Amino acid sequence: MAVELVNQSGEGKVDTVQMPASTPWPIVLAFGITLLFAGLVTSEAVSVLGAGVAISGAVGWFRDVLPHERHESVQVVTHVPGVTTTRREVARIEVAHELRRAWLPVEIYPISAGIKGGLAGSVAMALVAMLFGVLSHTGIWYPINLLAAGFFPATANTAEIAAFHLRALLIAIPIHLITSLLVGLLYGAMLPMLPRRPVLLGGFIAPILWSGLIHSILGIVNPVLNQRIDWLWFVASQVGFGIVAGLVVSRQERIRTLQHLPLALRSGMEASGMRDENRREDEWR
Repeated sequence: MAVELVNQSGEGKVDTVQMPASTPWPIVLAFGITLLFAGLVTSEAVSVLGAGVAISGAVGWFRDVLPHERHESVQVVTHVPGVTTTRREVARIEVAHELRRAWLPVEIYPISAGIKGGLAGSVAMALVAMLFGVLSHTGIWYPINLLAAGFFPATANTAEIAAFHLRALLIAIPIHLITSLLVGLLYGAMLPMLPRRPVLLGGFIAPILWSGLIHSILGIVNPVLNQRIDWLWFVASQVGFGIVAGLVVSRQERIRTLQHLPLALRSGMEASGMRDENRREDEWR
């Protein structure tokens, strides 16, 4: 690429410089080639159109460089203007006092609250289930064994399921605890949405939705339990779990989210002036 200096004023001062002229034909050629290959997976008409565009781009590009390269005159600027502003001062954003919209919930429960609620709810649900076994004259082991009923043969009768089985007990305990802990953690994340109605949300709305979900899939997950389950007592045990877990979780001390801090501090940026030194340190925790 050659750069040619041209003196148009005749005073020995360079006014313009000859530069290679800009051309749109390379991008036209590239677009035509794209259409040409796109037609392989779409339509022949797209390939024909792409071929025509590509040929036009190639011809136009060649005419810009052959037999002589096209040039254009660019005016030479001898003095580069400096960047100035009419303002005397630069406005500073008061990050420490910025106003922002609150995201709900403003306060949340710690993970330990969900664990405590899940454990307390598991005890309440087990007591309701054993009460069902006593009132139905099947024994307290019947609802416990039903939890592990998937490991019993489908031909097992009520007497066999109502008897004590150590293997079924060892299977039912972790199933019950793990499920209760997971639901307890869900309660810990869900109850801050309705902090004034923990019994309504945790004791009735969530158990009914949970029972409906189990009713729709239990026939696939545990057919033996699906044949022998008493849905009235099942819902009662879920409600007992929800009331106890909701009360335990709601009584735990909540912690504030970080949304009260400026975005810069939440992002981990540190700089002078981002915190108000006159505020107490505990307000930022």
